[in-house]
Amino acid sequence: MGEERGLHASIEADVKNLLQGKTYAELEAMQSQIESQMRSGTAKVVEYWEAILKRLHIYKAKACLKEIHTKMLHKHLERLEKPLGGEDIKLESSRLDEEDSDEDVNDAESPSPEPILNEEVQEEEAAEGSYSPQLLHGDEEEEAIDPEEDRALLERKRMAVLEERRLQELASRPTPEDNNFEKKALKAMGAMEEGDAVFGSNDEVNVDSQVYWWHDKYRPRKPKYFNRVHTGYEWNKYNQTHYDHDNPPPKIVQGYKFNIFYPDLVDKSKAPIYTIEKDGDSIETCIIRFHAGPPYEDIAFRIVNKEWEYSHKKGFKCTFERGILHVYFNFKRYRYRR
Repeated sequence: MGEERGLHASIEADVKNLLQGKTYAELEAMQSQIESQMRSGTAKVVEYWEAILKRLHIYKAKACLKEIHTKMLHKHLERLEKPLGGEDIKLESSRLDEEDSDEDVNDAESPSPEPILNEEVQEEEAAEGSYSPQLLHGDEEEEAIDPEEDRALLERKRMAVLEERRLQELASRPTPEDNNFEKKALKAMGAMEEGDAVFGSNDEVNVDSQVYWWHDKYRPRKPKYFNRVHTGYEWNKYNQTHYDHDNPPPKIVQGYKFNIFYPDLVDKSKAPIYTIEKDGDSIETCIIRFHAGPPYEDIAFRIVNKEWEYSHKKGFKCTFERGILHVYFNFKRYRYRR
């Protein structure tokens, strides 16, 4: 039986001696104690106590049957004693009780085996640093990536994806034609090209607050805008001499596209205007200020200070239509001379 259930014969004998002779109440208490230890994790040899639990049900059934049989036997003897009244039946009953008590005493005196504990084998601690990854030497000829350039490239791609999503949302959103200024600006500027980026939020300049004659009549507000800046490489003679496509020159700003929204102008007959102002003592940058009538305040941006191309063929545009001021321009490109 022990070999069939996966226990050694000596352990099976210990289990049998532990359970045999116990009353039903004692076996019930033992089962509760073992289950409590296994739930709390204090039972050290789980397989041993699981084997005891499997056999407990059998011994509990035997003990229950034995107790029922003893009670029925006593009742039967009591019924026999009444009509006969003989001493032999009493002696027989007392003899049976003595045998049962002797058997219980012998079972109680049988030693209960202690659980066989498995010795815990401790693993040796790993040497310090044994989990550190090995240094892999890459190809020395492989070109290293400049983190700043990689971050800038990633930012441009991210802005292109965001603008494409915005364009898709605007195209699918059922908005009135009069209020769909951003969609009109995107249509006027065209699709994003390589080197294009959204411009304005970080380059907006806080202009000095002014008091307009119409402040008491209208609530002043800043106009909304949707702008782009175009950057790229300038392949003049100098850059062609000192750089190539594998090692390109630094990108420079080549132009801007401004779309300023004025949907609620009081006097729509007067178009908004822009002016160029100095940026303090800086000669590298300047300020472009946009001015319109009530209820809009002025708005300004810091841009690169270079000479503009005013030819329509080279991208210049300055129009005010359907409540949007479009100002598009590129910078002049100078020839490098030795």
